[in-house]
Amino acid sequence: MEDPRNLSAAFLAGAPADIAVQGHADEFEELLRHAWETGRGPWQQIPLSADAFVRHLARQVPAGSAGSSLALLFEQLELADLYLACACMQDRPAAVEALEHHYLAKLPSLLSYLKLPTALLDEVCQQVRIHLLIGMTDATGPRLGEYTGRGTLMSWIKVIAARLALKHGSSAREMPEENVVEALKNLPAPESSMELDLIKRRYRREFHQAVREAFAALSSNQRHLLQLHFVDGLSMTEMGTLYRVNQSSISRWLRDARQSVYEGTKNLLKERLRISSGEFESLLAAVESQLDLSLSELLTTKDRKENPSST
Repeated sequence: MEDPRNLSAAFLAGAPADIAVQGHADEFEELLRHAWETGRGPWQQIPLSADAFVRHLARQVPAGSAGSSLALLFEQLELADLYLACACMQDRPAAVEALEHHYLAKLPSLLSYLKLPTALLDEVCQQVRIHLLIGMTDATGPRLGEYTGRGTLMSWIKVIAARLALKHGSSAREMPEENVVEALKNLPAPESSMELDLIKRRYRREFHQAVREAFAALSSNQRHLLQLHFVDGLSMTEMGTLYRVNQSSISRWLRDARQSVYEGTKNLLKERLRISSGEFESLLAAVESQLDLSLSELLTTKDRKENPSST
């Protein structure tokens, strides 16, 4: 087994120029060695030198980082996934084989919610392989080089695949209407309001239909955004990295999508229900209360039913 030495020099060669390594040199050397050993843990069959991995790891460090924050950063990274990505970028055949077996082979089942025609699904999966390992142009290079280890490699690949499917103009529905209706059936009654509960039961069918249509009216990008965050479980930080925008932009997009659902539901109910002004105001309060519940609670309820092994 390789005995990595002087990894600090390799790390500093790949890190931003203003990186500050503080503390005892031996402690930092041990930190880097531990990161390498953690990364290669599941991939003992894939040869990758400690120097190569540490240089790759250094490129994931934000400019201005200090030694005291590096240990915390390494703990937050998916080091095993980062190791595999680095080995693929180094053209290690065993790494490419592992990527295919443990990640790309799972794409068809992971993308089943998009309900793609078989031919399009095969094309998307092939496009993902090209993007990850070759790149679409000489200027861009393999996309695997962009994986930072913040979030799992599987989630990152799945996002790329879903975006490619949308770009190909598929009729995929990232959040099927049936999922929304099923989730609504599991909503708890609004607290401390018997009146709202009665209104909800009285206009249940109208309410479900209005929410269904409000969701359907969202753009494909909005539905995809909600799917990634509330069903696939990506954080706003991870989504910001994928979309190459800051976290505040992701937060604003999610807020706008949820507000669109509320406004659409409200307008549809107002148009279709012939009830008194007082009843309508109460119904709106019920709608707002329910839509203010976390969408993650609504949609992961359905996801857990369909995938009990994930719990």
